[in-house]
Amino acid sequence: MLCRVLGGGLFTLAAVIPAAGQSPGDTMGVVIPGTDLAVTLVYLPGGEFVMGSSAGDTARHQDEGPAHTVGLPGFWITVHEITADQFAPFRYRNFDGDVGPTGAGSFDADAVTRPSPPYEDPSHGMGTGDHPATGMTRWNALHYARWLSQKTGRLFRLPTEAEWEYACRAGVDGPFGFQEAPSAVTEYAWLESNSGGTHHPVGTRRPNNWGLFDMHGNVAEWVMDGYDPVAYERRAGQGVTTEPMEGSPARGQGLVRGGAFDDVPEEARCAERYPESPIWKRRDPQVPKSRWWNTDAPHVGFRLMSPAGDRTPDQIRDWWIELLGG
Repeated sequence: MLCRVLGGGLFTLAAVIPAAGQSPGDTMGVVIPGTDLAVTLVYLPGGEFVMGSSAGDTARHQDEGPAHTVGLPGFWITVHEITADQFAPFRYRNFDGDVGPTGAGSFDADAVTRPSPPYEDPSHGMGTGDHPATGMTRWNALHYARWLSQKTGRLFRLPTEAEWEYACRAGVDGPFGFQEAPSAVTEYAWLESNSGGTHHPVGTRRPNNWGLFDMHGNVAEWVMDGYDPVAYERRAGQGVTTEPMEGSPARGQGLVRGGAFDDVPEEARCAERYPESPIWKRRDPQVPKSRWWNTDAPHVGFRLMSPAGDRTPDQIRDWWIELLGG
């Protein structure tokens, strides 16, 4: 279990006992009440893996090392990036309703903190529907996870950087989460060479070794951690690091993982780290700039994870209050 003190309280990443019967590769569909939408997840087994890239990796950046061993419990993760359709009931109040995990009247749609209108189309005209939702800030993605948690009665959150890389590697020894040669990456990812300069519907390339789509391309994905360029240096020589997370999910410079439709293969490796950049808000005329949207980040989206086991509605509410406030 990892506990971090945030805002004076106790923030726990994983504090539930795995439910009986969960096995690696199990899938689960979680219906979003009041809609015809569902979120599909796959269960990943817990274990240890080597996080980061080796000194011999010619594409390696300094913040990717030293490589070090990380241990994680099993968890659920969405099989693809959250789509524009899945994001719409949170973004638009008129698409949402008071139907919650126990039926009509069990969710207060009017009490939800929702994104302010964006300055421009976050997708930059690249597509809606089953295309990935894009252009949101990490703050926005976290609030979506909060809404989905309270709407469904199951805790969802962004994966940590370690959880994301573990899912990307899919038990494969190498820079990518598949067993073929690295030259096969465009079979698994929409990248600069095959995307036509746009993102595509999720799940339309091949999945990785654990059944996860678009880990190497389409759009990059927010993680919980704040960006720390020397985090791996601090962990080096410390044995197995258990459930690491850096910084505050709600404050500071974030980062995204995974390549995007405008990246080359070397930028789509599992170890690649992308710090949040001010240029993602370059054309935002607001002062201060929007907390919800990045005007120049149609290459950024997210997927969600869900810890193994169950929590009560009160536990879910309190978890999010501790993280994001009331």
